Amino acid sequence: MSSLEQLPGYGVNYADYPFKDTLDWFIKIRSPHEAFFAQPSYLLSEYAFYIIAVLTLIHSFVVGGRWKYLWLGCVLHGITTELVSFFLPDIDNYWHSQTSIIFLGRRLPLHIPLIYPSFMYPAAYAVAHLRLPRFAEPMAAGLMEVLMDIPYDIVAVKFLHWTWHDTDPNIYDRHFHVPWNSYYFHLTFGTAFTFALHFWRRKITGHDDKNRTAGVGKELLCVLLAGLCGMPGGVLQFIFLYHPLHDTYNIHTENCVFFIVILYLLIVWSADRSPVVASRRNKNESSHPSVYLLILALVVHYSLYLGLVIFGTPENEVSIGLHETVGPCNQTSDVYTAFGGVLKKRKFLCVSDYDEGNFDFHCAPKQSPPPSGSSWYTACGTPFLNRAEYVSVITCICVVAAVVFYNLLFCSAGTLVHRRQKSLTDKKKRN
Repeated sequence: MSSLEQLPGYGVNYADYPFKDTLDWFIKIRSPHEAFFAQPSYLLSEYAFYIIAVLTLIHSFVVGGRWKYLWLGCVLHGITTELVSFFLPDIDNYWHSQTSIIFLGRRLPLHIPLIYPSFMYPAAYAVAHLRLPRFAEPMAAGLMEVLMDIPYDIVAVKFLHWTWHDTDPNIYDRHFHVPWNSYYFHLTFGTAFTFALHFWRRKITGHDDKNRTAGVGKELLCVLLAGLCGMPGGVLQFIFLYHPLHDTYNIHTENCVFFIVILYLLIVWSADRSPVVASRRNKNESSHPSVYLLILALVVHYSLYLGLVIFGTPENEVSIGLHETVGPCNQTSDVYTAFGGVLKKRKFLCVSDYDEGNFDFHCAPKQSPPPSGSSWYTACGTPFLNRAEYVSVITCICVVAAVVFYNLLFCSAGTLVHRRQKSLTDKKKRN
């Protein structure tokens, strides 16, 4: 007996997964030992995000002010984005592998909503030290989110933590098996969420000062509205640049990503050319100890994915779960563009002609692909074609991130920590 045959569900194919009851559909708790045996890198990634999420949450309470509400808003934004993506056919184009805790018909792993504060919170907190103008800060936060996302996207998809639709025109252009639009997504949605949060704070509480809260009710309303507005705000940024260039003029998504990244970089850089006095710390000013909570979170994040490309074996990863449905190669479906155009994609995964080089079926029984109609099946990771290329790219990103976060957290404004101001009445009482 093969060791893989010990895995529950190995080699079993379903067109529609047979859930036992509503509770089984809503949540599935899987043995961590079983999850590690199937996909060790995925379990490490899952638990790394639990650690990072907890570290950033603790940090938000330590520094005080509005930061804990930002953390919560990021989670709400993540839940909104994931749920809408699952239920809109035109953007339902990815499938997570199974984790130790997963929800909603085996579609939503617990750690996925926690990825949003794990990326967006350190990005927003670090950028806030630049004290940029209101129009530039959201773009800087979006750019920093992309810097955190790149190693995760490149490494996780190689290790089969999820699979993408093979022929969807909106994600067809790839970089290390990662759709270029994934980077565009993180930039624009992160920008939109930060802009929305600041906007609603000004409208509801009268100010967007990060150091002053305005009551629990108002703060929760602000983050709820920001969580709901982040996705439509991100979509608007697709409409003004990506859709006309890609859908109308067939410009490669790589160019669209470069265009918007350069545009936002120029805006942020120009805004930072005239810094306010408080955006640069005094020569001998030390950092608050709380900053090292974020440093630890960043080290966990970047070192994990660097370690995986150095030591990991993606060909040993076995993903048993939901993937793109297998079917006839000649059936297509329409994808409607923002400007009324119609693009085409294959309705099913064609197992005899697909471009997903990050998985195959070599570990499946008899090394055979699943039969037509299967949406739940066994997929297998593939080896690095050039490990050195992955190592060099992820190392480069880690170095860039280290330099950028160091400058933001240690060379810009003094550490952002809420300090309660004692009133004159309090002082008189003490006297």
